[in-house]
Amino acid sequence: TMTIHSEEHIVDVHVRSGVYSSDTIFDYTHGYIATRLFSRNACFIMKIKKELIPELREIGRLAFERETMKDVYSPNNVWALFQAGSSRLGRFKDWVLYGKHIEQLCTGLPLYQ
Repeated sequence: TMTIHSEEHIVDVHVRSGVYSSDTIFDYTHGYIATRLFSRNACFIMKIKKELIPELREIGRLAFERETMKDVYSPNNVWALFQAGSSRLGRFKDWVLYGKHIEQLCTGLPLYQ
């Protein structure tokens, strides 16, 4: 499921698929995406690259198109490959940088950038 909070510039994406379940937050205000993978008990954070990630107003349209026209190809599919390296627990300065929504998602989990 996807929830778009236009006034806060936040998109929440919840994937419920057994071992592949995850929660993702697109925080357009702070410019970061955080994904919490439940099977790995970890948070992966990446900077939003405007040339690769759809804008907030575009994401809703893309989600609607995908739902109503399931077999239509879109060149705007977003894939990210996370390569686990060293992790650390979030510190105060991290939460200032990433914002409160990502803090709520990732507090207490190892962070990978």
